Amino acid sequence: VQLQASGGGLVQAGDSLRLSCVASGLTSSVTVGWFRQTPGLEREFVGGRRWGDGSTYYADSVKGRFTISRDKAKNTVYLQMNSLKPQDTGVYYCAAAFGLIASTARDRARYTYWGQGTQVTVSS
Repeated sequence: VQLQASGGGLVQAGDSLRLSCVASGLTSSVTVGWFRQTPGLEREFVGGRRWGDGSTYYADSVKGRFTISRDKAKNTVYLQMNSLKPQDTGVYYCAAAFGLIASTARDRARYTYWGQGTQVTVSS
C-alpha cells in the first residue's frame, strides 16, 4: 500500500479545507486513517474509514466538524475539515492498515503504511 496526502495550507479560524489521500493497493479490509501531529506532541488519531464497507471513526475533538469520504474510482480518501480551529494546526498524515475494527481503528501503532504529511495551519 502506498499513500500520498495533499491539500494542506494556511487558513483562518472558521474556514474549511479538504485533504486528499491517494492510495494504491487498497482492498476491502483496509482502513485508511488520518492522523495529525504538532511539535512536541504525539501523533494523534483524527479519523478513519474502512475502504470496504465505509465504516467511519472520528476523534471526539473533530466529530461534527470533520468528515471522511472516499472516491473508489480515484482510489482517494478525503478529509473534509470544517469550522477549523487554531488547535487543528499540525502536520496531517494518512495511513493504512489491514483488518482493523472499531475498537482498534484509533490505535496509531496498528497502522503499517504511512504517507508523507501535509501541513495545515489555522490562524486565529
